[in-house]
Amino acid sequence: MAIATADLYDELEESIQSLPLQMRSFGLRRAFDGKIRTVRCHEDNALLKSVLSTPGDGAVLVVDGGGSLNRALMGDMIAALAVENGWAGAVINGAIRDSVAIDGLDLGVKALGTNPRKSTKNATGEADVTLSFGGVDFAAGAHLYSDEDGILVERLS
Repeated sequence: MAIATADLYDELEESIQSLPLQMRSFGLRRAFDGKIRTVRCHEDNALLKSVLSTPGDGAVLVVDGGGSLNRALMGDMIAALAVENGWAGAVINGAIRDSVAIDGLDLGVKALGTNPRKSTKNATGEADVTLSFGGVDFAAGAHLYSDEDGILVERLS
């Protein structure tokens, strides 16, 4: 990412959304950006895995897990799939696991926290729908910017 989120916000101010949630950073890419793809799922990562198994072309997968920390939605194997398929990163409104292994991957990951408990695999959820959490709308195709200071999201209107 060529520009820091603080500088980008100074330039765009209220024309860009700022996510106020205090998310933890994982992966080697502490700064990343790309077009948004979305998944809504609750404690079930089958759809997330399916989407990350497709070519990412530098996109960022935003996952709304409802803020649940009961089960991890991403582990090292799914994160490795994302790297293999060219995804820039993932923003997860939920938990991940295998955080030490993910920290060694060329991927940017923001999540609320960690939990070693794995998710269910029922393939429930929705893909490429507009998500809303933390007062921010995440629309498929909008641009997301993430670094150590936080996450900014382009407004599509």
